[in-house]
Amino acid sequence: MAFSPDKPRGAKYMANKKTAKRSAAKAKKAKKSNFDKAAAADRVKKIWPLLRKTYPEAKVELNFTTPVELLIATILSAQCTDVRVNIVTKDLFKKYRGPQDWVDAKQEEIEEDIRTTGFFRNKAQNIKGACTKIVTEHKGQVPQTLEELVALPGVGRKTANVVLGNAFDIPGIVCDTHVIRLSRRLALSDNSDPVKLEFDLADIVPKKRWTLFSHLLVFHGRRTCKARKPNCPECSIAAHCPVANDPDRW
Repeated sequence: MAFSPDKPRGAKYMANKKTAKRSAAKAKKAKKSNFDKAAAADRVKKIWPLLRKTYPEAKVELNFTTPVELLIATILSAQCTDVRVNIVTKDLFKKYRGPQDWVDAKQEEIEEDIRTTGFFRNKAQNIKGACTKIVTEHKGQVPQTLEELVALPGVGRKTANVVLGNAFDIPGIVCDTHVIRLSRRLALSDNSDPVKLEFDLADIVPKKRWTLFSHLLVFHGRRTCKARKPNCPECSIAAHCPVANDPDRW
């Protein structure tokens, strides 16, 4: 005997599904409305001097001497430690002095030179593509606007802000994994999406402090507020952290 679908039951299922979706949307909206932007801004003011005192040496940890070197190093740092990138670029930047050198090199050669940074084929393609565009469209100079930088192959907002803030002293918020994690723990934003978080932090951190604030969060994330086990007892900003000493909320 052929199976006959139960239409009323199916309609009820669809109705329940729609109700569940509406409830989830309302819950999500309610969760967002609980975020206190004023409190977040006040928290930034309180932790700023403490982090500066704790990490007076905070800066980008990629070694570079020119804007293009920083651009290349930042592209290489994707899914790779800064320590490894610095080891690779020590000899790499002696071989490739400027954008034209990368353009002239064969992609296979670049791949071998950067192999130990991981994802070397994709990175080599992006580096060669970015340098080609720098040479052909920007007279061999790394552009100094976010819009022009993100138009380069392999360059997103994070990489662009690294270059702007550290090569050109143009304020930029860098939302890497540490900044995302600490922003959540410190309740500085209810967004974990890098772009949305960048805009949220831009609203509560004075523009002139954007670059250094990013460095401070990265330093704190690498040295104290680590992903798996933050060192709350020795944290200089624990008194202002909503989840300090509360593992269930990490």
